[in-house]
Amino acid sequence: MKSTLPKRRPEVVVITGASAGVGRATAHRFARDGAWIALLARDNPALEHAAKELRELGGMALPIPVDVANAEQVEAAAERIEQELGAIDIWINAAMTTVFAPVSEITAEEFRRATEVTYLGAVHGTLSALKRMRPRNRGTIVQVGSALAYRAIPLQAPYCASKFAIRGFTDALRVELLHERSKIHVTMVQLSAFNTPQFEWARNRLDGRPQPVPPIFQPELAARGVYWAAHHRRREVCVGFPAVKAIVANKWFPSLVDRVLAKQGYAGQVDTQPVPEERPDNLFEAAPVDYGTHGRFDARAKSISLQWWLTSNRNALLLGAGALAALMFARRSRLE
Repeated sequence: MKSTLPKRRPEVVVITGASAGVGRATAHRFARDGAWIALLARDNPALEHAAKELRELGGMALPIPVDVANAEQVEAAAERIEQELGAIDIWINAAMTTVFAPVSEITAEEFRRATEVTYLGAVHGTLSALKRMRPRNRGTIVQVGSALAYRAIPLQAPYCASKFAIRGFTDALRVELLHERSKIHVTMVQLSAFNTPQFEWARNRLDGRPQPVPPIFQPELAARGVYWAAHHRRREVCVGFPAVKAIVANKWFPSLVDRVLAKQGYAGQVDTQPVPEERPDNLFEAAPVDYGTHGRFDARAKSISLQWWLTSNRNALLLGAGALAALMFARRSRLE
């Protein structure tokens, strides 16, 4: 006998920066649940390859070439998504680009471009999502952030400044939605250091190849964090203990952290390997290479985090602790 229950509509998810790294890993995670996913990224071979992977995992993929720095392109993509996939349930802003260099070696044009992609790209995505979610009074917007949204580090001024800006923008929007009693949820996921291809294609003026500050985690862990944040109404979540440590240390001991970074923040971001002569650069144009999800640090990257396990299982742990306390109290009462 066939069930008469209505079939649940798949989630419609939009992911910017979906052609590589955390964005692509997040798309994989949603595809395993059969979501209908719009992949927004600049036109390059990786966009179609990512779409093919999602279909093989069981999701529906709609790849759309978009430069998120262009608000009109983002808005046109949002219109197409709702026409072809349906009402957007979740919008995830993960697009980014940056320059590895001291501030004095970065041009005004480079600062502008990194800001337009990383910060304004998130603003453009959020505005297009809100335009469609507000009339329905539902939906979730996830900003993929970083510990560097709280604690800036040397040699990454454009990226840090953009993540700070996203946090300020998101905090302001969240309060406005609370004031309106809106059911739209906005959250930010603050990441630790992850093994993504950004260190292969970001513009670089360092003496060696850029690297994430260890410890390093695999992008699938970040994807689990973004997926979880999209389905739980938390204001903000951190993925990886280093993010928690950086945020807390900067809150209480910012001057000390300044001095530590002045001594250790340079060497920790530079690999000993020489910079390849033929190295792509994706600041102004998409890199014509499909780097996939992982960077070159697989041998050093961790796939699990105790901090994230505790965060994502907090409710179960609290219930378990409460039940244990009640059991001990009841046992003590019987003994008395």
